[in-house]
Amino acid sequence: MYRRVVLKLSGEILSGEGKKGFDEKKIGYLIDEIKKVRKVGTQLILVIGAGNLFRGKQLKNIDDCTADSIGMLGTTINALYLKSEFNRADIPAVVVSSQVNMPAIKSFEYDKIDNELTEGKITIFAGGTTLPFFTTDTAAIIRAAEFRADVVIKGTKVDGIYETDPRIDPSAEKISKVSFKEAIGRDLKIMDREAFSLCWRKKIPLVIINFFKSDNLLRAIKQEEIGTLVIPE
Repeated sequence: MYRRVVLKLSGEILSGEGKKGFDEKKIGYLIDEIKKVRKVGTQLILVIGAGNLFRGKQLKNIDDCTADSIGMLGTTINALYLKSEFNRADIPAVVVSSQVNMPAIKSFEYDKIDNELTEGKITIFAGGTTLPFFTTDTAAIIRAAEFRADVVIKGTKVDGIYETDPRIDPSAEKISKVSFKEAIGRDLKIMDREAFSLCWRKKIPLVIINFFKSDNLLRAIKQEEIGTLVIPE
């Protein structure tokens, strides 16, 4: 079983695909899945996107740096919202950011954050990498490296990586296990190249799961055969 995990989720997890804002049922589902993880004692770092608030195409008339800054602030809104919902469900959680200075957000101090995790608090990182031109996928890998996570789990709406797009090719075969080197060589679409290369360089395993299937997160943490496992070699 993994001891410390980074969970990367898109903002659409909070709203539903193609929708905006926050959906109570989606939030309730997320809380239920997190509770299952807490019961087994796994320490959880959460990195969330902002797709439920903004999408890049909506900001196409704004320069890239400003658009990315808006997106990073969107992740902060999501992080604070989740912290409130987690706390209301008796799940201790904190929001950490080096980008925003607010009483509700903790500053970025390695030792303190490590202690929060050891105490069993869900640690939600807001603000992405704090730099433009990098995705929240990259932020998730950086946090995994910084805090010595055993694995990064990317929760998506598909149950792993396929040879081709299963939405286009119904006969596409799922890949259960693949190395980073092979995935790059085959140009498999897993996450952006910067994030994927960093994950490979730091030798951090990556699991791609369908987050919308109940118990999948817990099964991945228990290291059951689920989704697609990407390994250093």
